[in-house]
Amino acid sequence: MPGKRYLFTPGPTPVPPEVLAAAAAPVIHHRGPDFKELLARVIERLKVVCRTEHDVLLFTASGTGAFESALVNLLSPGDRLLAVSAGEFGERWAAMAVAFGCEVDRLAYAWGESPSPADLQRRLEETRAETVLLVHSETSTGVVADVEALARVAADAGALVVVDAVSSLGAVPLEPDAWGIDVVVSGSQKALMCPPGLSLAAVSPAAWERCERAELPRFYFDWRRHRRALENLSTPYTPAVSTVAALDVALGLLLEEGLEGAFARHAALGRACREGAKAMGLELFSPDEERSAVVTAILTPEEADARELVLALRQRFGITVAGGHGDLVSRLFRIGHIGWFDVFDITTALAAVELVLGDMGAPIERGVAVTRALEAYAEQIRT
Repeated sequence: MPGKRYLFTPGPTPVPPEVLAAAAAPVIHHRGPDFKELLARVIERLKVVCRTEHDVLLFTASGTGAFESALVNLLSPGDRLLAVSAGEFGERWAAMAVAFGCEVDRLAYAWGESPSPADLQRRLEETRAETVLLVHSETSTGVVADVEALARVAADAGALVVVDAVSSLGAVPLEPDAWGIDVVVSGSQKALMCPPGLSLAAVSPAAWERCERAELPRFYFDWRRHRRALENLSTPYTPAVSTVAALDVALGLLLEEGLEGAFARHAALGRACREGAKAMGLELFSPDEERSAVVTAILTPEEADARELVLALRQRFGITVAGGHGDLVSRLFRIGHIGWFDVFDITTALAAVELVLGDMGAPIERGVAVTRALEAYAEQIRT
């Protein structure tokens, strides 16, 4: 392994040094006045990033924990819900709901396809589901769904809308209050530029009403316990104090850049990565559109096994990219570009891919990917 390492997965993502320094500071007591002040600031910053005026709850858990919190606080055994699935995480949420005894109808797409609002409307008319599970950014495929349109269809049908924004929050536009989304869940280790360990749920008044009559067992993730604790600027259980301190600094950096600025940067990075891959002659698996700003999913040439590519990138250059899931494991690799990234990170990844694929026998012209990526980034920023 080279001494210098580069992280290009869609989570965890690179963490700015200021954020790491905050996590390494002396631990403070979670029941003392210092933590109360810290927690108050983090919650208010999260509301700004989530674009909501409603409650935001913070958990010491991964994004999956936050999604479980949504299910156990909204549902009762036997409830009917509709899970829109076009990848690994849509399938995970559906499986989780089945595990809790719910009746789950799947609106399933081939991996790499984008969910259709018209399909959702038809399926809701058929099922009359009262809850809809959506994935905003499906990192297994690189697809960023049109959640605004999907949420409006679900809300018009009278269903509660739960959105997985684990990798999209802070990277692409998301307006829960304006779009009629009832619950947004996310995690600290993606576009929020923080170490893993924290997740959140932004909860609408309609979701709170459902919470009061939900009958699934809940304890650690009981929203009511967390809301009561927040009224006193506290948590019901011991939080990841150092990670909360790190998240405070990370949110400050994100808000200093400005959400619109962060969205524009991510869109430009996504375009640079896609254009660089195409310049190599590679086929994109994720859609070639501006929303694809989280991760670029790329198919390897037939000469190259994606698993060997991922391993060689790590061993030769210290570059970690993500492989594919399921049936795509031998053909797909993914370059993440959410959070603390700039265009030179993207060109570093593309240059290494050029070298490794060339050595694997693929007809790759060296240098073309980097040149095109820089051009595409400049073009996007100018517009």
